[in-house]
Amino acid sequence: MKITTWIAAAALLGGMAVAGCDTNEGPMEQAGEKMDNATEDARDAAAEAADDAGDAAERAGDRAQDAADDAVDGTSDAADDAAGDAAEKAGDAAERAGDAARDATQ
Repeated sequence: MKITTWIAAAALLGGMAVAGCDTNEGPMEQAGEKMDNATEDARDAAAEAADDAGDAAERAGDRAQDAADDAVDGTSDAADDAAGDAAEKAGDAAERAGDAARDATQ
């Protein structure tokens, strides 16, 4: 065979090979693409759910910290009130003791 015949045959076979590569996807390729899309959607949904859960946990932690701060403030106020009452009673007792001592020395 002449070289031109070989070139023509190669071009014909190359053309047929390219024509055989159909751009239409078959059912398996379509199913694979659907699975890829579903996997990507599930991954995105899981990431969003994880972000939402993290945000909710952070808000819950903030509320717990606020409640603890309020409890400490309430305890501190109660302790201040109790200490003030005790100091007032001690002052009254000291005043009575002083009055009694003065009366005893007169």
